[in-house]
Amino acid sequence: MTKSKPKQQLSNLDSPTCDSSEIHLDNIRQVQPEIIPTEKAQQMADFFGTLADPHRLRLLSALAKQELCVCDLAASVKMSESAVSHQLRILRTMRLVKYRREGRNVYYSLKDSHVTNIYREVAKHIDEPEV
Repeated sequence: MTKSKPKQQLSNLDSPTCDSSEIHLDNIRQVQPEIIPTEKAQQMADFFGTLADPHRLRLLSALAKQELCVCDLAASVKMSESAVSHQLRILRTMRLVKYRREGRNVYYSLKDSHVTNIYREVAKHIDEPEV
């Protein structure tokens, strides 16, 4: 006979869980059709992984304000043009930024309103006080 361990107090890092293992089939039936397929979940994880870099987020923050040429973008975020170019290639691959050529300059901007909205919503969420 094994003794059951008393429930431990939750630390601030633990997430609370149910005290019972009762399954609510109605809830499961409603939610399951809305769960994204694994392939799409992986694509989304890759997308958010691209955003998980502070240098890329600083570039996006500058581009959320206005279109900039690569040299101005590099000076704005205090990075070398080579480093900025490397990060922009990654952002372009994930369809987060676009570019246009004007004479000898290449100008970058956020790809579309989806990217602008994602950036602004996340920034707004981070600034909200924790309740």
